[in-house]
Amino acid sequence: MSAPIGKVKQIDIDQEMQQAYLDYAMSVIVARALPDVRDGLKPVQRRILYAMHDMGLTHDKPYKKSARIVGEVLGKYHPHGDAAVYDAMVRMAQDFSMRYPLVDGQGNFGSIDGDSAAAMRYTEARLAEMAREMLADIDKDTVDFVPNFDGSLQEPSVLPALLPNLLINGSSGIAVGMATNIPPHNLGEVCDAVAYLIDRYDEVDEVTVDELMRFIQGPDFPTGGIVYRYGRDPSALNGNGTKGEETDVIAAAYAQGRGRFVVQAKAHIEEMSRSRHRIVITELPYQTNKTRLIERIAELVREGRLEGITDLRDESDRQGMRIVIELTRTVDPREVLAQLFRLTPMQQTFSVSLLALVDGEPRLLSLKRMLQLYIEHRREIIRRRSEHDLQRARERAHILEGLLIALDHLDEVIATIRRSPDAETARGRLMRKFKLTEMQAQAILDMQLRRLARLERNRIKEEYKEKLKLIAYLEDLLAHPAKILALIREEVVELKKKYGDPRRTQIVARSKGALTARDLIEDRPVWVTISSDGTVTRLAAEKATKTALRKATGGVDVALLATNTRDELLLFTADGRMARVGIHRIPEGSEVHWADLCDLGRRDRVTAALAMPRFDKPPSDAYLALATRAGQIKRVALSEVLAAVGTPPVMNVDAEDELSWAHVVHEADEVIVVTGKGRAIRFKVAEVRPTGLLAGGVGAIKLQDGDQVAAFGVVAGKGALLTITAAGYAKRSPMEEFPTQGRYGQGVIAHKITDKTGPVVGAAVIARGAGPLAAVTEKGVSKPLAPRDVPEMGRNTQGKKVLSLAQGDTVRALLPLVGAGELAEEESEPSPAPRRRARAASKATTESRRTSTKAKAKASTKSAAKATSKRAQKATSKSKAKAEKKSASAKPAESKSAKAKTKKTKRDQSAAATKEKKTAQKSSRRKAEKAVDAKAQDTTSTAKEKETKRTKRRKVALVTSVPQIRQKK
Repeated sequence: MSAPIGKVKQIDIDQEMQQAYLDYAMSVIVARALPDVRDGLKPVQRRILYAMHDMGLTHDKPYKKSARIVGEVLGKYHPHGDAAVYDAMVRMAQDFSMRYPLVDGQGNFGSIDGDSAAAMRYTEARLAEMAREMLADIDKDTVDFVPNFDGSLQEPSVLPALLPNLLINGSSGIAVGMATNIPPHNLGEVCDAVAYLIDRYDEVDEVTVDELMRFIQGPDFPTGGIVYRYGRDPSALNGNGTKGEETDVIAAAYAQGRGRFVVQAKAHIEEMSRSRHRIVITELPYQTNKTRLIERIAELVREGRLEGITDLRDESDRQGMRIVIELTRTVDPREVLAQLFRLTPMQQTFSVSLLALVDGEPRLLSLKRMLQLYIEHRREIIRRRSEHDLQRARERAHILEGLLIALDHLDEVIATIRRSPDAETARGRLMRKFKLTEMQAQAILDMQLRRLARLERNRIKEEYKEKLKLIAYLEDLLAHPAKILALIREEVVELKKKYGDPRRTQIVARSKGALTARDLIEDRPVWVTISSDGTVTRLAAEKATKTALRKATGGVDVALLATNTRDELLLFTADGRMARVGIHRIPEGSEVHWADLCDLGRRDRVTAALAMPRFDKPPSDAYLALATRAGQIKRVALSEVLAAVGTPPVMNVDAEDELSWAHVVHEADEVIVVTGKGRAIRFKVAEVRPTGLLAGGVGAIKLQDGDQVAAFGVVAGKGALLTITAAGYAKRSPMEEFPTQGRYGQGVIAHKITDKTGPVVGAAVIARGAGPLAAVTEKGVSKPLAPRDVPEMGRNTQGKKVLSLAQGDTVRALLPLVGAGELAEEESEPSPAPRRRARAASKATTESRRTSTKAKAKASTKSAAKATSKRAQKATSKSKAKAEKKSASAKPAESKSAKAKTKKTKRDQSAAATKEKKTAQKSSRRKAEKAVDAKAQDTTSTAKEKETKRTKRRKVALVTSVPQIRQKK
């Protein structure tokens, strides 16, 4: 019988299995599946970032092969399969998976179509710029380091993480018995919420979720899409068995840590020719595979579950996603879109589980608790960083004190060192003689001879002063926790300023199924121009620089509108008909004729246009005011106009007249009518009785023979009336000078018309803070005109010439460019301090130039006066000589009457010379003053142009009468 091998131990299989499974479950929970609440990273992600940092793969260094990075992580920190490491690194490099990628990949790192990344031997990577904020100050003892899997190296247990990574990038993972699913958020919104929480940190318990949601609107997925804020709680039923009231599901998820909401693709409907439509999908729900979605739609069409689809294609490119679904004319596009939402992944439910590791244990967190833990983590990081910097600063200051002592006793130090047989003896003698520490004495021995120069000695003193200031600052910071919180706030504000970007996901404040047709159209501000030749153009607001708009408004003589892609364009023809066009249907950047967009023909002449939002129910107090060239005005209810279909008539216009203006007005508004001969009448809208669509207008002003209306506008508060003539003469007259009269009167003088000025061709009501306008000439040239450059004068004046026109050219139309003062420039904006300095320098330069110019002008005036005086004296002496010559040649026996006549001639000649002298002086003075004004104006305009070129590119935000309706709605 052989002896037993080893030691046999009897155990309880149930207990052993429970313990082994528990160890396995905790290993998965802590070391694999769940992120840490402090840096928002799982262990494999943290090890990848630290390994790349250790390799020096920052964003400004060359890429390295992904296989090299994976090998580094496997060999040093992560003893698992290479596929796990590479897959984690790939996900951190995908901009459709991470809201803010932390890895900068080069090569094929997969796509939203479901394509997998290329093999690691083919791709390269490095850290993204934002990843340095995750690793900042890691070498300053800010985090604890633990042994790696074999104890040969140290790795960080957590990263310093200036970024609130858990919220901005989210996380998902399935552990044993639990799972986490944290949606990504917008960095700017999270930073604002952190700053708000820090400002109220003493009363943080009183801060509610609703207060935080003033900043964090909801999830912000990298792929965009639409999130419904409201939904029905299935657990809350009414007495009749129906579902309960709608609740804010996003707020509930943030408050409880668990919840669900509906995420939907962003799609809009576009009209095609022959009454056909197409559905265009531009954004998909988070983590939706585009290829599988297209395959699913095709499968539904083949099975007959989706009808009316004639074509399905993917037009996505580097500019963005675009899936086009063309429909037949027999189906309702809204019904097809509703079926797509119901039967395909275009609409999904996102389950929220805010589960993360807190002190190594899984915890279900609320939004406020997550922000608190991030702030506490940053407090600990800043405290440890400050202590590390303080210790280093004290050590350096201690050494600098020794060096300064040595420099003060330089000869004695050198003599002591020279008399010492070795370094040990020298160090001991220095310590005893000058009462130095061992560290200071060693620093003196190590000091190089070049540091004995006077400049180096001054540098040592300056460095010592800086270290003392740093020590005082750090000691004060560590002694006041409130200052640490203030520093955290400054860091997150700077973080938002540096990396913040606009929100991608749209939060819809309604429940699923209540989406309107307007919500299906992309939401983007645009400019629309309409010309009388039939050209309609759309320009993106972000591309509307001054140069682009000057080019776009060339030849535009009907309207220039600031609107939105969700709005409608109302086109009014000269014969009183109206057509409606969706702004989204106008192609961007290219010209199109209105006949290609609506039922108007190419022979129809559009004379007025208006941008109008799509109302579910138009305001009852809103009206459309229409005016013609012959002075007829009409008021019709806006609801009646918008309820009409096709190209309905909106005003009965006489054959020799034409409809030219359309404005949205309210019952309490006032309007003003300006004629070509410079007359204007102001009256209340209430004096015009509302009529139907087929009715004609009533008289607004009595016109003189040969006169016609040149402008029609709505009075806006205490503004001014800007009028301009065909020859470019313009002026601003205060609106108080135009009294409110009864309708159909002769009005008052608004602009004095002469042969030099020509007739009034345009006018605009200028409110306070209004932007510039554009004057369009007959030759199609657009000239910007700022109201501040137009002089303010009385009503009965001819104005001042403000436009320089080419020979034979005249002003044709005046288009309001409200808000154009905020148009973007081609150059970037400098920092605030340099901008102020540049502005002050420009102002000082301008003033000095003005002063020197005036001095020169005075000098030139004096010299001109002297020259004129000399010429006058010469003329007087010549006339005297001639008179004397005549008198000498005359007979000596002349009569008394002849003498009197001679004296009178002399007096007349002297008076003529004096008059000539004064005229010459006056003329020279005027010329000098004109030169001063011209030079000062040129200097001022040059300074303004230089200052304007420093302004930042900003979006155009025009204010028209339409937003007033939005506010009242």
